[in-house]
This record gives sequence, C-alpha cells and structure tokens, in this order.
Amino acid sequence: MKRIATLTMNPSVDLTMAVEQVLPTRKLRCDHPRRDPGGGGINVARAFHELGGTVIAVFPAGGPTGLFLKEILRRTGIEFDDVEFKSLTRESFSINETSTGRQFRFVLPGPVLTVEEWESSLRKITGLDPAPDYVVASGSLPRGVPDDFYARLAAILKGSETRMILDTSGEPLRIALEEGVYLVKPNLEELAELAGQDLEEPAAQEQACRELIDRGAAEVVALTMGSDGALLVSRNDTFRLPAIQVEVKSAVGAGDSFVGGLTLGLVRNWPLREAFCLGMAAGTSALIAPGTELCRRKDTEEYFRQICTRAPGLLG
Repeated sequence: MKRIATLTMNPSVDLTMAVEQVLPTRKLRCDHPRRDPGGGGINVARAFHELGGTVIAVFPAGGPTGLFLKEILRRTGIEFDDVEFKSLTRESFSINETSTGRQFRFVLPGPVLTVEEWESSLRKITGLDPAPDYVVASGSLPRGVPDDFYARLAAILKGSETRMILDTSGEPLRIALEEGVYLVKPNLEELAELAGQDLEEPAAQEQACRELIDRGAAEVVALTMGSDGALLVSRNDTFRLPAIQVEVKSAVGAGDSFVGGLTLGLVRNWPLREAFCLGMAAGTSALIAPGTELCRRKDTEEYFRQICTRAPGLLG
C-alpha cells in the first residue's frame, strides 16, 4: 500500500463531556469526559489508521499540552514526527447536552509560532524519507504562520511525485489554490466564498468546481454539503452522492473522516468514484460516533456496502 503523511499546523487536545443541560451561572457537573488527539490532519490520520491504512502524522507541539497530545496519539499506534515549539498546544472542548441532544463546540485560539518553528514544520513534511505518495494538509493555521504557508508546501511538492490533498479555509485556501494542488475538499460555504456567489443550485455548484479545475487550482474537487450529500468533480467526471440519513450524535471530525476514507481509496488505487464513496461512508460513520471518536471501521464498511447496494453498477 502507498504511504501517506498528514500535516497539522494547529493541533489540539480535544475534550468531550456530557451534561444534562447547559445553563448560565450554575456549576455544571459533567460526565463521561474523553480526551482525543485532534486538529485536521491528526484527525485524518486517526481515521485513515482506523480504516486500515499506514500513515505518519507531522505537527508542531509545545508545552505540557503538547506532551499530552503526543502521549495520547502514541497510544493509538499512529506514527508521528513532531516539531517542538515554545508556546502551548491548544485545547478544544465539546459539550453534549443530554436533555436535548444538542452539541456545543468551543475552539480555543492556537499558539503563536515563530518563523523558525513554522519553517521547521515545512522542512519536516517535505523532508520525509521515503517521500509519501500523498500529503494531506488539513486544518487552520495558527497565529504567526503566513497565509501562503500551504501555497509554499504546494509549490515544493509540485516538483515531486507526492500529491497534495488540501482541506482548509479562508485566505490560506484561496492562496494555495493559486499554486495548485491535486485534490481539494471544500464545504459548500468555503466553495461559495471562493466563487464569490451563493451556490444553492446543483448546476452552480458543479460549475464552481469545474472552474477550479479549468484554471489549474486542483485536479479533483470533493465538495461536502452536509445533509445535501457530496459532489465529486474531476476533468472527466461529475458525480453526486446523496447523504445517508442517520441519527447524528456528533459532527466533530466528520469532514476529516471523509478525507481519511477518500485518501485510503486513493492509496489503494481505486477509481475516483469508489474512493469518493468510501469517503462518504467514513464521514457518515463519524456522525454516529459520540464525541470526537471519528469513524469506525465496521460502520464505515457497512455504509460503503449500502452505497454500493443503493446504486448497483455505480462503481463499476
């Protein structure tokens, strides 16, 4: 199987807990605390690993929370290579309100990285030996890291055999697409921002994806749209999948699980449509998992079978 690496410039220790009801001023007694290694690329690595792939996670880490992040990631069996920095690795937390089923998500600001620290992270991911077949760069950029960071990574990888998969937002996304990547996974809001218009109609969504490909921003666009499903566009194909209807327990990491499943299909040399369907199955699996657990292999395989059964001949 091909080798992949993930890059997470703004990792976190993710804490999930449950409380009967969220009320102001009162002392809320929480149950079932769970701590997981988090941040876009780390979540992709966790999903990829859970589904049977081999991955190395690259990220900067600092302070006691950075040490704890590495410890809990080590327990998963995922290989990693970190860059030390002086600030504290951030924490994030989610509260599940058991009386209503609502989820409250709080994302704390990340650290401030120095030029030396983010440049070391860039050298780390591009200097891996052996070089990975895919680098998945996912998540936000912490303070101190320039908006063109992902574009710099794309420029370096462009001259190599490594393909870049990108999942980010805002200016870092826009600038990176000016350089060009292999695959980009925006959500509908992010794509609308890039296109500068609302994309409520399917034809407009497809056209916005096609324009990214035509101008060399990406070879493949995998657009996720929540309950409206997902859309795959490449130079020679347009393929839309409806969402699988499930009872959502947590939306944390669903997009990252989608990327993990999609990337696993790619490293298995599956056709794009089939890899895309595995991504959809993994993303759906994450929705039914509590807290920050992400996708489960058994559930993902079942949803993948459902997709194939629902549309016989679709993947052939």
